[in-house]
Amino acid sequence: MKVARHLCMIDVVYGDFYTLSYAKGTGTKIFFSLLLSFVLVLSLIVPTASAKIKETKDASKAKRLHVQIVLFDGFDLLDVTAPYEVFAAAGMYSGEKVTVELVSAEGKRSVPSGLNGPSLEAQTALDPNRSGIILVPGAAGKPTGNTEDTIPNILRQPNETDLPDLMKQAFDNKEVTVATVCGGSLLLAMQGLLKDRHAVTHHIGMDALEAAGAIPVQARVVEDGPRLVSGGGVTSGLDVALYLVERELGPQIANAVETLFEYERRGTVWKAKGIAPIDFTTSQ
Repeated sequence: MKVARHLCMIDVVYGDFYTLSYAKGTGTKIFFSLLLSFVLVLSLIVPTASAKIKETKDASKAKRLHVQIVLFDGFDLLDVTAPYEVFAAAGMYSGEKVTVELVSAEGKRSVPSGLNGPSLEAQTALDPNRSGIILVPGAAGKPTGNTEDTIPNILRQPNETDLPDLMKQAFDNKEVTVATVCGGSLLLAMQGLLKDRHAVTHHIGMDALEAAGAIPVQARVVEDGPRLVSGGGVTSGLDVALYLVERELGPQIANAVETLFEYERRGTVWKAKGIAPIDFTTSQ
């Protein structure tokens, strides 16, 4: 509509100049009136065309995001599959600007999940030098006890692999965001990697998280950094992944995934920003 109005104005200006030129019999003025009309038309067309070209270039340069989800013996299936599906769907909606793969410290292998669950295939070795997101899940097992199939003991087993060294390299890489789901943050804390960092885990592991040197925060999703994002209970893997999709690719892709899954992200992401709330349990 704006273009149409401007073109009408051009017609009026051109008509006035032409009438005046014809009345005085001056060919020069006719030439200048045509030139003025041409310049005005260009002033309308060129910015629009330039904007479209810039938009196309910006879209082609949109960042690509690669996600590595770590597997270890006894991992929790939902901790892995929920974020995997979110990132895979985000890749589908963004024209493959998100890629996701399953990895392990040992490389390509079949990795058994906890509670005698099915195994998943790690496609390759964890690469801490590759930019993107590295997501560490928790374990599936008995909540307490001294047997090998308890969650604390399952989480200790990766310490005997190369995983601690690989994750330390990941934390040192400024191009990597480390994310955890449920007991994943406890696994990293047990390796000494979350000392004095804000994090959350499953509610039954919050005391252990603090004992391992982290700063526990009661929230669904906690962001410390922005290079450390942790989620609480098992289903928080959906929320962690959706938050990261929104943060990295924008709300439209995240909303499309939510609509597909018929799920809305839960809770406010806690960050060490803004005004801290009064702690009425300790204040006088």
